[in-house]
This record gives sequence, C-alpha cells and structure tokens, in this order.
Amino acid sequence: MTLKTLAVVSGIYDLLLALPMLLAPGATAALFGAPAPVPVLNAQLNGVFTLTLAAGYFWAAGAPEERRGYLWVAGVLAKALGAALFVLDHVLRGSPAPFLLFAFTDGGLALLTLMLLLRRR
Repeated sequence: MTLKTLAVVSGIYDLLLALPMLLAPGATAALFGAPAPVPVLNAQLNGVFTLTLAAGYFWAAGAPEERRGYLWVAGVLAKALGAALFVLDHVLRGSPAPFLLFAFTDGGLALLTLMLLLRRR
C-alpha cells in the first residue's frame, strides 16, 4: 500500500464517521449502544473534528511525500491516542463493547500509517 492510498482510505473512513455524527448524532449513538449525547452539540463537534481530519487526509493524498507531517499527526498520533482512549474508556468506565471496533480500526490505521511512514522511500 502507498501513502497516497492510505490517505484516501483514512479520509473515507473519517468522512463515513463524521457525517452520521453531524447529521444524526442520536441515531449514531444508539447504533453503538450508547445513550443519546447530551448536549447534542458535543457529538456534532466530534463530527466536525472528524470531518476536518478527513479533509486533511484528502489534502495529504494530493502530495503524500510532501505532506508526511500531517500523516504523522493525524494518522499516527490522533488515531493511536483515539484507539487507546476507546480501550481505556471501555475498561475503566464500561463504555459499550461496540466502541472497541473504533479502537481496532483507529489502532490498525495508526499502525499501518506508522509502518508506511517509517518504510524507506
């Protein structure tokens, strides 16, 4: 896999997360076994954050070698920290088990991004 392909995949992944959080936050929470967000604005702000990440990935896909810094920050740091938080929240606060899907996907994308960034050009 190339950095460009990974950036596009990560952008699509984040876009597919962002839109439901922005447009149907209550239904999205229910789908994952979580209570409705209170206030709804919190879920929508998470959607804005995720939409911003998606836009950054699509931007980085245009020149992945020149925009490696974005992939380090969004693809490794943000995704790895997000995965860790999902696991910790599940263990310490009993968040719904379906949240572990995000830990798996975010963690997998973080690891793949790290491997591609460290690979010799």
